Amino acid sequence: MKLARRKFLQMTASAAALPAVPSIARAQAYPRRPVRIISGFAAGGAGDTIARLIGPWLSERLGQQFVVENRPGAGGNVGAEAVTRAPADGYTLHVFGQEAAINATLYDKLNFNFIRDIAPITTIAQEPGVMVLNPSVPAKTVPEFIAYANSSPGKINMASGGIGTLSHVLGEQFKLATGVKMVHVPYRGGGGPAAIDLIAGHVQVEFASTSPTIGYIRAGTLRALAVTTATRWEGLPDIPTVGDFVPGYEATFWRGIGAPKNTPTEIIDKLNREIRAVLVDPSFKARLADLGFIPMTMTPADFGKLIADETEKWGKVIRAASIKPE
Repeated sequence: MKLARRKFLQMTASAAALPAVPSIARAQAYPRRPVRIISGFAAGGAGDTIARLIGPWLSERLGQQFVVENRPGAGGNVGAEAVTRAPADGYTLHVFGQEAAINATLYDKLNFNFIRDIAPITTIAQEPGVMVLNPSVPAKTVPEFIAYANSSPGKINMASGGIGTLSHVLGEQFKLATGVKMVHVPYRGGGGPAAIDLIAGHVQVEFASTSPTIGYIRAGTLRALAVTTATRWEGLPDIPTVGDFVPGYEATFWRGIGAPKNTPTEIIDKLNREIRAVLVDPSFKARLADLGFIPMTMTPADFGKLIADETEKWGKVIRAASIKPE
């Protein structure tokens, strides 16, 4: 009787283990052919830059080409929708940032639900935001800027990388928190054109990412008042945070990678492990630092929570500021 029971338990255990074998084999075999990394923006932006940095490293580690494909349009939605419609086999990936969380509220009708239709893999990098001024503005601190703006209604033009971009909603969050009146001036093409006009004095302030502005800040062409992170950033160690003066104000520009929903868990986990391994490589970290980025890794579950939290956070700002897409 004991022998029969033991045999039954052994058979049950063996049967339970069988489904895992094909899954393990599938993960070990992946990838068998080139992998697309879709970026929802044109070449040269932060998301595209991150994709083109990580792609060759994954190619080297996994033995297949990881090719970046740009699908710009509708604030990143064109690229995101293309990924949601792709087969869930690990051969189409998506590099994205806060635009995914922002667009969920910004656009009334989307053909997809990002939280439901994209499987998060991991974050890759982050960069601080920074509140920068044209030096002609007579303010050296955030409180001085608030006082100047309140005494000069309608004279402060706030640049952004476009309606609904993180630089835009960061500015709107600042306006909501402080009561400051600023005229929003959106630019097409991201932070580069905005920074050029900021230097020229056509606009006075921008809540920018550090990568397109850090060189100008260090050269003294632009004045940094504060970073948007919760703590000071080592790249600008003498610059305080916005939160030092505006309680609760905090944000970072992050970039991550995902795949279509129902992509096998073992492929998601394999990509997570490989990307995390790349992010601790000293030469890769140095390259990120040169561009103003900081490595940022998360488990798929933690990344999913970040996306959900950011969707809720920026949704509140978009509704309060009545932001509408172009």
